Amino acid sequence: MKKIELLSPAGDMSKLKTAFYFGADAVYIGGKNFSLRALAGNFTDEEIIDAVSFAHSIGKKVYVTVNIFGRNDDITAAEEYFKFLENAGIDGAIVSDTGLIYLAREVAPNLPVNLSTQANTLNYKTVEFWKKQGLKRVILARELSLEEIKTIHQKVPDMEIETFIHGAMCISYSGRCLLSDYRTGRSSNRGECVQACRWHYEIREKDSECGYLEMQEDERGTYIMNSKDLNLLDYIDELDKAGVCSFKIEGRMKSEYYLATVVNAYRRAIDAYYAVGESYKENSLYQSELKKTAHREFTTAFITGYNDRTVNYDDSQSKGTHKFIANVIESNKNRDYALVEMRNRFKVGDVLEILSPSESFNKLVTVVKLENIKGEQVFDAKIVQEKLKLFTDIPLNKGDILRAKI
Repeated sequence: MKKIELLSPAGDMSKLKTAFYFGADAVYIGGKNFSLRALAGNFTDEEIIDAVSFAHSIGKKVYVTVNIFGRNDDITAAEEYFKFLENAGIDGAIVSDTGLIYLAREVAPNLPVNLSTQANTLNYKTVEFWKKQGLKRVILARELSLEEIKTIHQKVPDMEIETFIHGAMCISYSGRCLLSDYRTGRSSNRGECVQACRWHYEIREKDSECGYLEMQEDERGTYIMNSKDLNLLDYIDELDKAGVCSFKIEGRMKSEYYLATVVNAYRRAIDAYYAVGESYKENSLYQSELKKTAHREFTTAFITGYNDRTVNYDDSQSKGTHKFIANVIESNKNRDYALVEMRNRFKVGDVLEILSPSESFNKLVTVVKLENIKGEQVFDAKIVQEKLKLFTDIPLNKGDILRAKI
């Protein structure tokens, strides 16, 4: 039985390795051009080659986003880029623009092309069309229900279906937004979205005694365009049965801690689903994990049909229940100490929680002894990114993360 692919974002090489370490089967990345996340770190051509080599060496996959809506001036450079991606051996280019898809099929015939969610695929006739154009996979619009996804799979069973399962959602239809362009001159469809929908808005009345008036949808607040975050962890079984082959996590601009937390939760939930079936969702651990990192109020969006409660009115985003304390950069093979890199202040006496794909997951470490690399004792770790010896007999591996409850 072919298992569902867990697909993680990766804004740079470090995040790519974090995603794979915590259980992603594949990552999607952006190059320095033609990507809708121009403000992420992104990958040079040389880094794309390195990323593909590393991923393939451990049996993982790399997809590259080429999902801008192109202008005439983009065509020549895009032609060379598609040829490069074909030669680099990527596992698929994620493209939304019809002309760029046509170009890719013409100049790089062996390059697998996946249709981006930006193309707003909503019905099986559209999927049939793209199948005839030689596309391998369609990333469906986020506005579809389970029943609609199921029908698409039944009508076009030999087309791979990818859907978003977790992360930020756009207030506009599948990300087709002009608000950023209108407010700042930075086009979201060219990769420069400033997320103006997340801003706190107010109405100002010129020359009025009151100065300004609050913009309020109601008493809950002013974030009237701020979408909730998608969370379909409890629908893994139903999405699998509907024919989805790849579960996509949003967030190429998210932190390593965010990726580690979310990928780890979904990896464990998916593995539990294959082990015990739909009863995996009876374990509250997975949902509680997703609350340990920054997020907005969760929504299942349109998976069960029409939903008019997808806006996060109260605030832009919550901090989560835990904070990122340190990365483990050298394992404690002798069960004495691990070398960690400080990310947030902590002290002797603090209790830290382990985020790991290993059996040490969620175990607690009481900080009883710290030393810097000179061997000097440290009681208060407050130097940013200082490397420290954390003494503990609990197994810690390179790549693990230490966090603390807020």
